[in-house]
Amino acid sequence: MKILAMDTSNIALSVAVLDSERLLAMQTTNIKRNHSKQLMPIISQTVEEAGIKLADLDRIVVAEGPGSYTGLRIAVTTAKTLALTLGIELVGISSLEMLVPNATQDGLVVPFFDARNGNVFAGIYEKNGLAIKKVVEDQHINFLELLNKINELGRPVYFVTTQFKDFQQLVEDTLIVVAEHSSDLNSLPNAYALGLLGMNRQELENVYTFVPAYLRVTEAERNWKEKHPNDENKESYVRQIN
Repeated sequence: MKILAMDTSNIALSVAVLDSERLLAMQTTNIKRNHSKQLMPIISQTVEEAGIKLADLDRIVVAEGPGSYTGLRIAVTTAKTLALTLGIELVGISSLEMLVPNATQDGLVVPFFDARNGNVFAGIYEKNGLAIKKVVEDQHINFLELLNKINELGRPVYFVTTQFKDFQQLVEDTLIVVAEHSSDLNSLPNAYALGLLGMNRQELENVYTFVPAYLRVTEAERNWKEKHPNDENKESYVRQIN
């Protein structure tokens, strides 16, 4: 199975091409650039370096969120367009779950992104070699509340994030369990790991209905609801994971 995997959920951008478990080519950048201008050229370069053509692909795997609203839309829209155009399978993988394989040890792994105002996007996973199991669902949560959840579990944890230093003091002041964390280099998204996760995923996405997993209301939606308090449509306009 030939797979194209892509992630633009945060500042870093990562694209990989796999032939089943074998990595053919990968590019990862960590420069704050316009992903909408960079993604397609990098996909073209990576596919060319892999020695294949887009028409050879069997599956697209994309980091579905959480993360930057704009970044998520770029990769998800590109992935949907390619999957529809090529007539191939589409799989969405959590942007947080994608980071779990980066942990250098087994056990409880906590990937998180800064969501501002003391909040984070985070999940808690159990890593056992290549096997990954979700312990606490991905969510938008106050960081102190996340730490309390970790204390309740009562087990050592391993944080995977490029922003640990921004939360380190709160970790040291709050956690009663042993905590370690990855280096910034080992916290960057890895489209190869994303592709491996997506290769084994049985649930395929519908290219017409698939949307990013924002995990919180977008600013545009929040502003709309403030200006239209009597709007009868009470449902969120974005997919949120329960």
